[in-house]
Amino acid sequence: MPHIAVVSIPAHGHVNPSLEIVRTLVNRGHRVTYANAASFAEVIEGTGAELKPYASTLPTTDEAWSGDPIEQLTIFLDDAIAMLPQLRAAYDDDRPDVFLYDIAGAPARLLAEEWKIPAIQLSPTFVAWTGYEEEMAPMVEAMRADPRGADYYRRFSGWLVAHGSSTTDSTAFQGRPARGLALIPQAIQPNADRVDRDVYDFVGPIFGDRSHQGTWTRPADAEKVLLVSLGSAFTDHPEFYRRCVEAFGSLPGWHTVLQIGKHVDRAVLGEVPDRIEVHNWVPQLAILDQADAFLTHAGMGGTSEGLRAGTPMIAAPQAADQFANAEQLVALGVGRVIDTATITAAELRGTLLALMSGPAPARSEEIRAEVRANGGADRAADLIEAELGR
Repeated sequence: MPHIAVVSIPAHGHVNPSLEIVRTLVNRGHRVTYANAASFAEVIEGTGAELKPYASTLPTTDEAWSGDPIEQLTIFLDDAIAMLPQLRAAYDDDRPDVFLYDIAGAPARLLAEEWKIPAIQLSPTFVAWTGYEEEMAPMVEAMRADPRGADYYRRFSGWLVAHGSSTTDSTAFQGRPARGLALIPQAIQPNADRVDRDVYDFVGPIFGDRSHQGTWTRPADAEKVLLVSLGSAFTDHPEFYRRCVEAFGSLPGWHTVLQIGKHVDRAVLGEVPDRIEVHNWVPQLAILDQADAFLTHAGMGGTSEGLRAGTPMIAAPQAADQFANAEQLVALGVGRVIDTATITAAELRGTLLALMSGPAPARSEEIRAEVRANGGADRAADLIEAELGR
């Protein structure tokens, strides 16, 4: 029975995209172990995989993460350095036939090289393209000019050298794997035409059965349905939610589902019209399959769900890759971008109506068909098994 080892970090955005691939591999008769923190035991073991627990040094609260890229990269490097000896101890007497490693599971690539076994990167976000390094050079040089950035790159290279890596450049080590699966829709990948298809296959997004999250039924009298959700982390925006209530509460024919997250008390919204339902959390995919429009923070998960559902999107990016995702939605012709801090209720309403009266609905349906044709857990498992057979 082939042994497949998955290595990731304790973060839903890194674990969830691969879960159905793991489940599929287990169902095909492979032994799958999964290295992650014990806090993810339930979701991992629910796929049939065996948890190999390690102690992560990553922050456990959203508030602990700053917007400083150098600080964030340093946190991930510290975690990788701490992870490596734990992975070695977990797998030295139980070596896998292949490592599947998340972009933040870099120590698995070091062990794979040392033990001369295949390794496949699983990327829950963008992958590098031809010319990527040159286009990113100004940002990298700016970071290297900062003493903290210079220390980060020095430490990373020194760590790679100390463990015999075939590449000592940190950017190449993380961004240029020998083999990779992109767990995102090809449509959201910038410069997809310049991605090396000998290295990467796009197999996402892959969503399994989410019936355990609950269901949602579209109201019989709703001509159109709008879902408003800024994800799970950056949701403390009571003033923006009040503007959504003002913008969409009296919009003829529209029913709005408004998710406000865990930080906002519904009472601060004031009087809410019947045509708006307010929740702290919603079964997002179940609603998107029935919705006509989606106001999203443009995180990779929500963006992928919207593309798969064929739902035109209004993007309200807050941080990280959300800004790039928002730009790509506009380039695809399926979205518009807003600024939650400055947009008025009247502008919100106008943005929605303009989105729905333009080409976005038809274009969203086209991309929906493309996404569903190219992705899937079975295809991902086929590609992994092909590497095992080499």
